[in-house]
Formats: sequence, C-alpha cells, structure tokens
Amino acid sequence: MLTFSTDALRPQDRFEHWCDVRGKSLFGVTIELHRDKRPDFRGRFFATPVGDAVLAEMKASSYRVSRTSTDIARVPSNSLHLAWQVRGPGHLNIGRDRVHYVRNGDLVFGHSNLPFASTPERSDGFHFYSLKIPVSSELVLRAPIEDVPPVALPRDASLTRLVGAMFRSMTRDPANAGQFAGDVAHMVRLALLSRGRARPRQDEIRAALHAGYLHAAREIMLRDLHRPALTPAVVASELGISLRQLHALFEPTGLSFARTLTAMRLKEARRLLSTMPECGIDEIAFSCGFDSIATFYRVFRASFGMTPGDARRVQAADVPANSAKLAATAR
Repeated sequence: MLTFSTDALRPQDRFEHWCDVRGKSLFGVTIELHRDKRPDFRGRFFATPVGDAVLAEMKASSYRVSRTSTDIARVPSNSLHLAWQVRGPGHLNIGRDRVHYVRNGDLVFGHSNLPFASTPERSDGFHFYSLKIPVSSELVLRAPIEDVPPVALPRDASLTRLVGAMFRSMTRDPANAGQFAGDVAHMVRLALLSRGRARPRQDEIRAALHAGYLHAAREIMLRDLHRPALTPAVVASELGISLRQLHALFEPTGLSFARTLTAMRLKEARRLLSTMPECGIDEIAFSCGFDSIATFYRVFRASFGMTPGDARRVQAADVPANSAKLAATAR
C-alpha cells in the first residue's frame, strides 16, 4: 500500500513533487499547471494492489494531464486502464480531433499505451479512482486491445452499470480492495464487450455478467435498505432481469436475497448504534428498513448474541479504551 500527500511539503515544492511522484514515476504522464497556481496546489494519493492490478485514488487541485508519445516511450505499459471520475469533469482529447467530454460519474476505459490529453472544465479540483490492469491473452479473451482508446463507457448502458457497481464495491473500503481481485477480470471483459471487442456468448462473459448483476443488485439493496417494501421483484425490475434470474445470482453465495438484505440492515443498524448515540433504538431500526421492533430485536440478538442496547453500551465502552491505547502508543 502506498500513500502520499503534499500537506507536509512547503507550498513552493508541492506541485513539482506531485509531478515527480504521481506523474513521471508512477503513471508516466505529463502534468501541467500555470505557475501562479502552483503554490496553492494540494494533492492526496493512495494506491493498493488488487491481485495483479493496482487501484489508485487521487484527490487534488485541478491541472492538465497528458500521456504523450514521449511519455509512452519513457514508461511503456502493456496494460488496460479503467477510471472512475467521481468529481471533476473535463475534456479528453485522444487525437485526430477526437475530443470527448467526461462527466462526473463517468467510467473511462482504454489501453495505457495510447496518447491522450485531459483538460479540466473547472478549477475546484477533482476526485478520481483508477485501476491499472496488466494485459494477458487470457484476460482479454485473445481480443485485440492495443488500439482501444481511452473514452467513457456509454453512460446509460446496462453493461456500464454492471462495471460501475463492481468498481464502486472495490472503492468503498480501499484498504480491503484485495478481496475483489477476482472481479477485475469481470470488469475488463464487460468493458471489452461494451466496446465491441468481446463476444457475448463466451463462458467468461456469462460469468462476468453474473458477477456484475450480483454487485448491481447489492448496490440497490444497500441504497434502499431503509425501505421496508424493498423486495426481490423491485430489484429485479430495476435491473431488467427476471425474478428467477435475480434469485439465481445469490445461490452461489450461500445467502438468499432476504438473508443478504437482513445482514446489510443489521450491519448498518450496528454502525448507527455506535455513531448516532442521540438516536433511539426504535428510530434506528425503522431507518434501516425493519418494519417491526420485535423482529429487529430478535434478529439482532440471533446475529450478535446481545440486544441492541447491550451493543450500544459495549461500543460506547470501547471508545475510551481505544483512545487510551492510542494515547499510550503516542507516548
């Protein structure tokens, strides 16, 4: 795991150091910023392995970035690049007068050895995740990919939603992103299918679709767990699949749709019991989608071996104990 921040550097050194660490050394790109704005530059960077791939998160002041033919010759990379532009829209020039607009939330996919130039639309900074994935013939299903330019996947397409659901799952807890290593190949193959570089009837594509739909279903459940009326039919309808297909997604996990949803609600309830001590237990139960307090207490005790009130007291007692340990370590 690699982390870097400009906060500890002198203002006059921040931008140049960022160019060296983030630009030249790690990604082989050229970064440009008007000299007058460089003293105000700030940036934070995090990278961690996900199998053979590398997941990176960046938050920084706005700047122009390009990968030129010189950059490619200096730092060649036979890899695919999947990026999620969380915040910070801009224009992506991939050459030959082809300029694409990248909006907040877009997923950009392409080969790393193709030139591009990105210009931000705004000056209030950006937030960006990227996944750099080494290429192998098996990974890309022997498809030609060296000429796949970096452009945004179709925003409203179902395949883009599946790729995005897997990517967002990986980024919710970057420190534990390694557990999603098996999904990297699925994301690549669905992105290739979206770009017309893979055949839909391949077994690997079917497996990728299954994984993508499962992540997308869980994402809907996480988003709407506060709704007591959240049913399999509601989720299947939003995903555009049959009810039977939805239930089949959960069969390999060993947990049904209903048990998965209950586990999500319990996890959120336990988090709120700790972080929102001013809220009553009944209020937390209803906010997590439980329509019966009796049911909430029953499933909570069955899962955690204690009542919600006991859990809140245990968590409250742990806070000062952990604080004392940190203070002792600091001394």
